[in-house]
Amino acid sequence: MTTLSGRRVLIVEDESLIAMLAEDFLIELGVTVVGPATTIDGAIAIIETQEIDAAVLDLNIRGERSDRVADALRLRGIPIICATGYGEGASDFARGSAIIAKPYSKEKLDSSLRFALSDERGDQTLPHVT
Repeated sequence: MTTLSGRRVLIVEDESLIAMLAEDFLIELGVTVVGPATTIDGAIAIIETQEIDAAVLDLNIRGERSDRVADALRLRGIPIICATGYGEGASDFARGSAIIAKPYSKEKLDSSLRFALSDERGDQTLPHVT
């Protein structure tokens, strides 16, 4: 696995308490937090202007699925951790990305990010962390 220290991770989350919790977790893991973005347009603007190593992306931002954000990340080859309260209902959205169920712990976020950023991902099955 890889270290998270110094990695730049974008948080895309419209619920302020969850965004703050994720930010705290990531800082504790040594990550440089980008964002959080609370709107789809805001997230896309950050993706277009900032260097990002990975993203923690909520499936639903202010009542809209965040497909445009996921597409922008995928175009740049940025690994995505899908954070959702929809459980298995997010699998079509995730398309090869790890899924972590809300509310998630620092440990779940840590293991999902380490896997997403790992050079050994290859053909391994991505985790669905509940």
